[in-house]
Amino acid sequence: MHTAHTAENVMTSTATLTIRNQPDTLCIDLRGVLNLHTTPDILNQLALVERPVPKEIRADLSEVTRMDDCGALVIMRLQRMAAEQNSSLKLQGTPEPVRDLLAFLRLDEPPIPGPIKRAKPDFMTRFGVKTMNVVDQATSHVNFVGEVTVTVLSLLRHPGRLRLGDTITYMQQVGVDALPIVGLISFLLGLIMAFMSAVQLQQFGANIYVASLVALSMVRELGPIMTAIIVAGRSGSAFAAEIGTMKVSEEVDALITMGFKPALFLVAPKLIASVLVVPLLAMFSNLFAIAGGLLIGVTTLDLTVNGYMTQTMNTLSIFDINWGLFKSAIFAVLIATVGCFKGYQVRGGAASVGQATTSAVVTGIFLVVLVDSILAVILRYWRP
Repeated sequence: MHTAHTAENVMTSTATLTIRNQPDTLCIDLRGVLNLHTTPDILNQLALVERPVPKEIRADLSEVTRMDDCGALVIMRLQRMAAEQNSSLKLQGTPEPVRDLLAFLRLDEPPIPGPIKRAKPDFMTRFGVKTMNVVDQATSHVNFVGEVTVTVLSLLRHPGRLRLGDTITYMQQVGVDALPIVGLISFLLGLIMAFMSAVQLQQFGANIYVASLVALSMVRELGPIMTAIIVAGRSGSAFAAEIGTMKVSEEVDALITMGFKPALFLVAPKLIASVLVVPLLAMFSNLFAIAGGLLIGVTTLDLTVNGYMTQTMNTLSIFDINWGLFKSAIFAVLIATVGCFKGYQVRGGAASVGQATTSAVVTGIFLVVLVDSILAVILRYWRP
């Protein structure tokens, strides 16, 4: 008897939907029982309503005998349709049980026509938000630099704490793996500089000074800065991606939980490896650039190898070489610090890792150029 009664209720649970178009009004008549069994068909019929709809939607619920939570989805769909089409929705003839249900679900209030527009913040609000973001970034950066500085100083007292295996691995990644691209770019750069300068110097019979121009410009400026830009693109981005991925997967939090210091475990090997290797890369860059200039001098300017190299050595001084190595070491510190810091700032998922990687490269190159400009001004007014 109970099974038969249930089947009879299911069979009698029917609902119909009638749609009538009137001038500037879409009339919808609902009848029957709106429950789990009938609501899907009603929603499918509403999905077929042609767009755009008129400015007003009228829903007649006077023939609705019963409505449950699933049936309320029909009202929610009508409200969404009205909001999407910037129309108004009016419910007519709502029976008292249905009205009580809609009030309980907070669906009895008419929807606000049109999309919800949030007020645009004024100038002072945007300025305040940007200022707070800059202050927060600066504070985080100062804290990070302080933590790394304390870690490096502690390694000077206790060198055994340094992860030597990781340091050697990063030296290979930053230095040995970057040597081919650094050598190729520097060789081509020296070749181009020699070729372009020869066009002008040949007019005055000063071909030999092509060697001086290439050697001095590469050793003092272009060698260190080009090497730093390549390292920032290769290794700075790799540092940010590695630490950022560990932040996303909560590996950094796990290290802290196990008692490891992330600055000692993750940052110090990268920083020390960069400082040791980047000056050597800059030295190789200078050699390849001089070789590129030598090729042009011998093949185009009728210079001898001995004459070209003699002029190069007479032009350069020990101070010039040491100055270039000193700049390269500073650039290495900037690139490694910025890459690790951007990795620590990752929040969220994979998209944040990509943003941190891009930011590490851009910020690293900007700081390299900025510091190089400052050092160039210092060199102009201070020369032993």
